[in-house]
Amino acid sequence: MNRSLIGTLAALALSGATLVSVGASSATAATEAGPRSADAAATATAETPTHGKGKAKPKPKPRPKAVTFEGTVALSNCSGAVVKLPDSADRDPALVMSNGHCLEGGFPAPGEVVVDRPSSRTFTLLDARAGDAGTVRATKVAYATMTDTDVSLYEVDATYAQIKERFGVKPLALAAERPKAGTAISVVSGYWKKQYTCSVDGFVHELREGRWTWKDSVRYTPACQTIGGTSGSPVVDTATGAVVAVNNTGNESGGRCTDNNPCEVDENGKVTVRKGINYAQQSYQITRCVADGNKVDLSLPECTLPKP
Repeated sequence: MNRSLIGTLAALALSGATLVSVGASSATAATEAGPRSADAAATATAETPTHGKGKAKPKPKPRPKAVTFEGTVALSNCSGAVVKLPDSADRDPALVMSNGHCLEGGFPAPGEVVVDRPSSRTFTLLDARAGDAGTVRATKVAYATMTDTDVSLYEVDATYAQIKERFGVKPLALAAERPKAGTAISVVSGYWKKQYTCSVDGFVHELREGRWTWKDSVRYTPACQTIGGTSGSPVVDTATGAVVAVNNTGNESGGRCTDNNPCEVDENGKVTVRKGINYAQQSYQITRCVADGNKVDLSLPECTLPKP
């Protein structure tokens, strides 16, 4: 989860990653870890049943939504996004989602859960074309952990309605259901102002990296070669435009379960190392843990996020 600028750019040059770049890249490298992605899965064409004579006409393939940078943010060392939950109201204080390992002050320890910690961190808000739309400021870390998942939620000092009025920017919708294997996705980095497109390759029972273990992680197809600074990027389902995960890590050099080299562990304890493959943490669980007013409530009956 840590990468220098030289290492990041060298890895990017060697990877041949498929990406879309808008605007100039930051001159400063991210100091935290990142991960990667690219190539869309084709949608199978279903046959329409027919009655009587004539051949069945194939159903038209759904058009993917144009994924833009609107609502994404750049942190000092990571990426993120303003996210709106299914039950969030326009008058609610907005939430910014990123990784737990992107917190100011260092990584949360295994088993550590941060709730309602004051913060004045600032985020550069991007418009659809990756232009700087303005700045929003956190009032607190509403939730953060690196246990079972790798996520942070910041509450900011403006509502969704105020952000739309002041900056002309809408939030990204946070999906309430888990994605499926084969889902075409885009990893949208506000830090680098780049998109990495690929598909969900599958899910990992346990993903282990150094001292941390994450559960039911998303594994990308090889095309998603994300880099340092993309950590915390929203992973967007290109068919719906909704966020289904948060980008967090990848195996950089083929190491086994070490920092920057996560390994996969199945239900039987078998360890698999996939050099160059990158991962994200699902985000649908968050929607079960936020109550009215966008307040994190870990006591809700369906909430499975780790608790302090």
